[in-house]
Amino acid sequence: MKNRTSIIIVTVVLAVVAVSCQHVMAVVDTGAQIAGAVGVIDQNAADAISVSSRAIGSAAEEITPEQEYYIGRAVAANILSNYSIWNGNPALTAYINKICAAITINSPRPDVYNGYHVAILDSNDINAFATSGGHIFVTRGLINAAMSEDALAGVIAHEVAHIQLQHSIKAIRTSRITQALMITGTSAAGAAAGLDVKELTGIFNETVGEIVSTLVNSGYSQTQEFDADNTAMSLLASAGYSPSGLIDMLGELKNVQTSSSGFGKTHPTPAQRITNAERSLGSYSVADTRTYRQSRFTATR
Repeated sequence: MKNRTSIIIVTVVLAVVAVSCQHVMAVVDTGAQIAGAVGVIDQNAADAISVSSRAIGSAAEEITPEQEYYIGRAVAANILSNYSIWNGNPALTAYINKICAAITINSPRPDVYNGYHVAILDSNDINAFATSGGHIFVTRGLINAAMSEDALAGVIAHEVAHIQLQHSIKAIRTSRITQALMITGTSAAGAAAGLDVKELTGIFNETVGEIVSTLVNSGYSQTQEFDADNTAMSLLASAGYSPSGLIDMLGELKNVQTSSSGFGKTHPTPAQRITNAERSLGSYSVADTRTYRQSRFTATR
């Protein structure tokens, strides 16, 4: 009977995964409960199939722009539990938001659900964060490391790239699928052992908070960081900034950054990123107008 129950669960789950259709998952859920009610399978096995189909169905759902925003807001709240917003220079905050606006308005995705917003974090760490909701946080330490507006724009463009490439959403979707498979495995084991499936799987609801922690503390993959740099250079060029501004910023980070904090904990090394960025630098033909922006950059420091 245990083997039969496991086979039923695995067969149904594989069918659901293959089709990836919410309608099919609803049918599987309803069918399992009917089968349990009439005695075709025991109720615990029916519950296991229902829990598994619902978990995988939820993981397969698309995340809407509104959901992106609220997920991003949760990430922003997590960041602000560790950092404070710095309001010591409102002109500087307005300035970096103007840089962000220049980048995003000329980008493939100029609008997000509640707009793009940049805030300065009161920290000497060299770091920056972006959430799917359009929140961008840049530390005072990172701003102080920038030697030009184009270098600072390179940082902001990199964070905008993470948002537009939906890196955090992809990380969340991967985590949801992993969670669904964990629930499926636990459901099958619980049914085979005659345990309360709903009680067993309830603990996995707590992993939602871990997703936020992973995004903030672990960072993105090396591939995603390189992709964000490449996209940032394109965004800079479209906005009239020099794509080499990003490389200038990476050069400054190479001089001051340690591997134990900030970008050093979650990003490839500046040297690796410079090598990657230099490969595509020749693809852009943008007039070098950095000197025209230097006076306003100096004035806001």
